[in-house]
Amino acid sequence: MKLSRFVLLFFVLSAAAARAELVDGIVAIVNTAVITSWQVRNFAAPAVNALGSEYQSDSPEFQQKLNAVLTNSLELLVERQLILHYFDTAGYQLPPTAVDEMVNARIRSEYGDRVTLMKTLQAQGETLEQFRRNVRDQYIETALRRQKVLQQIVVSPFQIEQYYQAHRADFHAGDQVKLRMIVLNKAAPDDTNALARAQFILAKIRAGASFAAMAAEYSQGSQKAAGGEWGWVERTVLRKELAHAAFALKAGQVSDVIETPDACYIMLVEGRRPAHVRPLGHVRSEIEATLRSQEQARLEKQWIDSLKRTTFVRFF
Repeated sequence: MKLSRFVLLFFVLSAAAARAELVDGIVAIVNTAVITSWQVRNFAAPAVNALGSEYQSDSPEFQQKLNAVLTNSLELLVERQLILHYFDTAGYQLPPTAVDEMVNARIRSEYGDRVTLMKTLQAQGETLEQFRRNVRDQYIETALRRQKVLQQIVVSPFQIEQYYQAHRADFHAGDQVKLRMIVLNKAAPDDTNALARAQFILAKIRAGASFAAMAAEYSQGSQKAAGGEWGWVERTVLRKELAHAAFALKAGQVSDVIETPDACYIMLVEGRRPAHVRPLGHVRSEIEATLRSQEQARLEKQWIDSLKRTTFVRFF
């Protein structure tokens, strides 16, 4: 399988002759099912579009990422055909009426009506029958992955505790402060209005006004609606000058106005806690998610490998 051939195909799709070549270009066979270059390109399109917004198309990084996307897309299409072959040979059935309902639901949720669907399919060079087949195949793949993989995942409390003890360093937290912050943006680096407003707000706070209320009224930061609350944060979360000021405060203290080229800040430290290892109770769900993900990957590989051993697969 030559990935450079796939890469080239992404840049010749506008010509009708190239489209015909894409449809006919076979890149893999699974049992009797054929996977074409066009199918790989179509499957990979969303991920490729995302790459295009992040990297220059002529950059080495883009080419490297594109190759990875195409390789992964082909592998996923092969896996889908393996699963569909298993569905057929294991005696499963999916009534046409059920597929009709799925198709209608997909049309309503993604296209609104059949007219819009048909226009979209025409623009993509896809038929209604291909669309219907894709809906059916996606459902079968999802259902069997759920049955053969997701429903088999078991993570015990003992496994979670074992993981925690073996990875305690991963749950180390540095010194933290519980922080509220008021942010007043500057129109320009020499803007003095923001500083004057910040000093006015600070005077009201020192006179007894609620910091949270002042933040909710005046702050222009992302946490305005929450009264400027940031929760527990480590030094690395804050820019250097803010971290220096915040970690110099004691619990209950309010900072002076901190001026930077782009904004003025006022901070309240509501609490402090030293570096520590986060307790198991605080990270249990995080560990469980990690273990479930690992077990899912293991079970999926085990199942797909077993299907490959009993099914003809060839790459071109």
